[in-house]
Amino acid sequence: MSRGNVAVLGTGLMGGPMAANLVASGFDVTLWNRSADKTQSLAEMGAGIVSKAARAVIDADWVVVMLSSGSVCDDILFGPEGAARAMRKNALLIVMSSIGMAEAQAMAHKARTLGLRWLDAPVSGGVPAAKAGTLSIMAGGDIEDVRAANPVLSSMGRVVHIGPTGTGALAKLINQLLVASTIAAVSEAMLMAEEGGADPAKVREAMLAGFASSRILELHGQRMIEGDFVPGGPAKYQIKDTSAALDVAAALNLELPVLRLADGLFTSLVDHGGGDLDHSALILELKRRNGRLPSGSPLHD
Repeated sequence: MSRGNVAVLGTGLMGGPMAANLVASGFDVTLWNRSADKTQSLAEMGAGIVSKAARAVIDADWVVVMLSSGSVCDDILFGPEGAARAMRKNALLIVMSSIGMAEAQAMAHKARTLGLRWLDAPVSGGVPAAKAGTLSIMAGGDIEDVRAANPVLSSMGRVVHIGPTGTGALAKLINQLLVASTIAAVSEAMLMAEEGGADPAKVREAMLAGFASSRILELHGQRMIEGDFVPGGPAKYQIKDTSAALDVAAALNLELPVLRLADGLFTSLVDHGGGDLDHSALILELKRRNGRLPSGSPLHD
């Protein structure tokens, strides 16, 4: 027996495995993605595929949105052919993309004007957690709507209700502040180890047993050592989030120098050709600045 109808808009690196977990959990899932080739494996699992976002949402009890940015979400949901207008009254719109706090609040207002319920519920954990169904989900909105969304969200990870509308998006930006600054610190540590004559792998091993241990050091430190920058989280999306976090800081009249430095480092990485690399490729930007770029590096001066 079906657990209900879910529409998923966006089946990329994160949205694809999230949708797969919804299918596996017994929901009737209808998918839309701009690139239809990214839906083929999901169709083989039993998901329905449609060519327009508005068609995907017509019968949905819940609509999960996992698109690349706030502006793309706003266009797909509320633009000239906006899917939100095709949704049933009182259906629950769950935007799980990383978007700005003000963007979340503005879109929530538009959704409620159309008689829809809203949650901003971005995620953390990357592609591995999306595949495993163990994402950290940060929900902003009414507690009643969080409870109503729980059957869907719990199929993809663990939900924490942060607070009112917009605070889920805010929590994600805080997460990205922590991720970006920690990647920068780990990059510096791995480069210093290498240049100082220590084996970076051994340094990482030692640090993981001590107070400096972190998931960033564990996963991205290994990527840096191996030079494996196939994107799990592309660097170009990191600066989208750090830039949005700086906007929030400015609105709150806060000076956050570590966030500003991390944003500048990632912006430089993207400007020098690393936008489509994993964000752990920040170590290449540090090597570029220090004249240590390896032969054949994807970065340029």
